[in-house]
Amino acid sequence: MLGMVGPTMQARSKLLVVSNRGPINFVRADDGSVQARRGAGGLIVTLGPGAQRDGALWLAAATTAAEREGGSEGPVSSGGFNYLPVAIEPDDYRAYYDVVANQTLWFCLHGLWDHPRRPRFDRHWWEAWGRYRAANEAFAMAVCEAAGPDAAVLVQDYQLALVPALVKARRPDIGLSTFLHTPWCSPQELRTLPDEVRVEVLSGLAGGGPVGFHTSRWAEAFAACCHEELGHPVETFVAPAGTDRDDLTGVAGSDACGRALQELDEVVGDRQLIVRVDRIEPSKNVLRGFWAFDELLESRPDLRGRVVFAAMVYPSRVGLSEYQAYGQEVLSLADRVNEKWATPGWTPVLVDPADDYPRSVAALRRYDVLLVNPVRDGMNLVAKEGPLVNQRDGTLVLSHEAGAWAELSEHAFGVNPFDVTHTAAALEQALEAPADDRRRRAAGLKVAAGAITPLDWFDRLLEQARRAHPAGESAG
Repeated sequence: MLGMVGPTMQARSKLLVVSNRGPINFVRADDGSVQARRGAGGLIVTLGPGAQRDGALWLAAATTAAEREGGSEGPVSSGGFNYLPVAIEPDDYRAYYDVVANQTLWFCLHGLWDHPRRPRFDRHWWEAWGRYRAANEAFAMAVCEAAGPDAAVLVQDYQLALVPALVKARRPDIGLSTFLHTPWCSPQELRTLPDEVRVEVLSGLAGGGPVGFHTSRWAEAFAACCHEELGHPVETFVAPAGTDRDDLTGVAGSDACGRALQELDEVVGDRQLIVRVDRIEPSKNVLRGFWAFDELLESRPDLRGRVVFAAMVYPSRVGLSEYQAYGQEVLSLADRVNEKWATPGWTPVLVDPADDYPRSVAALRRYDVLLVNPVRDGMNLVAKEGPLVNQRDGTLVLSHEAGAWAELSEHAFGVNPFDVTHTAAALEQALEAPADDRRRRAAGLKVAAGAITPLDWFDRLLEQARRAHPAGESAG
């Protein structure tokens, strides 16, 4: 159901959520009309329940013709969300989002650059940086126009790094908090960015109010960068995100998930199952997971034919050459492992490249071992989702570099994500853990993974924004 929100809503908005992508996608139907659909992704899982509960106005980019048409008359109400599109032309969006946000800031924060080749800050990049500034300016203007007096504003992530300071400079009456869903890098890694860009990004984030992260590690790294580059302390807070247990269990109990689980059982049989659920992108470290499985099969011939590795990995940011190349490498490596070890009736690696959430949840229900081995990750909700729905006392092999490690380390098998041999050994240990150890670990993971709900997390961000208001906690 798509309906326009009343024309005075913007002036009354006491709570705003601001992110690059929003809770609603607009698609063009066969009859040419534009229809609203609920969006997907981690932000919807974490931010959605709080935004719906509190009636927040959610600002996000509108780049396609359908998105701009759908939001051309102002805020839109659909699926329990109030959404205000911020129009950005497609060419400007590609420069802002692909070149600066993803190819530059994302790679910097995750420590992913191939320094002999990347990055290259040439005139084309500097042109894109100008468009990044302009996009952030457009978001800031939209926030200032949509926010009512003494509003609370929750800004999300690195794409909008300049927005907090821009908003605060124009609307000092607003209480604002910013949250980074990514990790944060060291001062040395940040120095790869041009001098003025480093200062502008840090000043933009820290200039609007407290800046939050999933773990103290990322908050401390951000504070260290600000100390070195800005020369003064900044206010940070730590708020680990939780997953929506009710939504997750609803999907797990759906007919679609049940059918997918039955299909998986028919393929796997009575073998043990290693599972990963990830986007195909460099920070998720899919290649080293396959290399570790290959090494495990090499060193343990008795496991051949007895273990299957199901990789529910779907494409991400396919417009970026680095992601395209990485995706091709992932699929090629899976083929090579299968060519090396497969026997009649046993395919060692099953790759499902479809973005099919019920099928992914089915794999999480079925795993004996869940592998989550990112190079660096702000949180990684899969590490929490798996234990909440798993039905086999499954164990977790978890990277020390995932934000979730801070909460789940007591019950997981930890790995250095770069160490293939160590990861192979951890997979072996997880597969062969005694039944009582598996039960103990699975029970501990379930408690730890469900300790924080999305509403708990949302309230923490809101508390920080209201505390940052000039009038204090009573604002909003």
